[in-house]
Amino acid sequence: MLRNLYALLALLTVRETSARKWNNTGKGTIAMEEGWVIPGQLQDLFVNGLPAAAGSSLAQYVPQLLDIHGRVSVMDATGIDYMILSCITPGIRGITNPFDAETVARQTNDKLAAAIANDTMRFGAFGAISMHNPTAAAAELERVVKKHGFLGALINDYQETLNGTLLYYDQPQYDVFWTKAQELNVPIYLHPRFAVPQRLGQYQHAIWLDGTSQEFTVSVSTHLLGICANGVFDRFPKLKLIVGHLGERIPSDLIRIDSAIQSSNIPMNRTIAYYFKNNIWETTSTNFASDLVEFHKKTIGIDRIMYSIDYPFAPLAAGQAWSMEILPRVSTAPSFLKLSGKQPLTSWA
Repeated sequence: MLRNLYALLALLTVRETSARKWNNTGKGTIAMEEGWVIPGQLQDLFVNGLPAAAGSSLAQYVPQLLDIHGRVSVMDATGIDYMILSCITPGIRGITNPFDAETVARQTNDKLAAAIANDTMRFGAFGAISMHNPTAAAAELERVVKKHGFLGALINDYQETLNGTLLYYDQPQYDVFWTKAQELNVPIYLHPRFAVPQRLGQYQHAIWLDGTSQEFTVSVSTHLLGICANGVFDRFPKLKLIVGHLGERIPSDLIRIDSAIQSSNIPMNRTIAYYFKNNIWETTSTNFASDLVEFHKKTIGIDRIMYSIDYPFAPLAAGQAWSMEILPRVSTAPSFLKLSGKQPLTSWA
């Protein structure tokens, strides 16, 4: 059955644009949210991201994060056609000085572009963007897309500032940034980040809930819902956002959210469910829950779900093994084309 499916996939694969060539075997996957870092400040921000009391050593992941091209042999062995790299959390979001944040973002993007320049058939990238100044953020997004051929940007939740204010991108001053993203027709990946001290208080009774088990999802899902509720998608109806970990739980609770959020003065014109079906994609990053994929297929549609592993926090081989398990559940060729990430990639390339 799989041989016939792969043969059909080769016929159904959306044509590649002349602007981008990538390793499309017709049967492999695209990994959408795969980590990378450079030595120095961004590496230190990551390693020190969790309180010591949480008992998790993030330093163990650094060698894998630093090594890009060492992944190719595993990609070949497990059937990953193409990998999209992005700077690990919190990244630029943890740099409070605006000038420093913009400088480090630019340097990081240039280094990533140089690192993959000799193998763009296997690797693409989402840019790192400082969000202190929305106009400067729009300019850097345009630069990395047009100069480096990046596929968009990955933003690790809210931006820290010098005075302790946390910046969220659902406010009108960020319209200049969303205008540019829509104009460029590239997605923005909204990814979680480690909690800042003022948010850690809520976990004093159970510090282990800071990080991936709870805080990541609580914070970034609230941010995403704010983008919806404050009318960003109504002002920019062609805007594309991606969120990981099977939607940060939102698609599992759409009925309750939409029934409770109704208000006569809410800025959004449609429902959260509408935005998930028209503006937002989710990925499977480190959430290899087959039954949940089936449920989300019914609630938001298979064309809104894309494959991702979240390396190195999940091994490449483990993610690929799961993809072969979920494949029969979405066993039509068009469904695999969507879940593999190839259909959206070709439309954004």
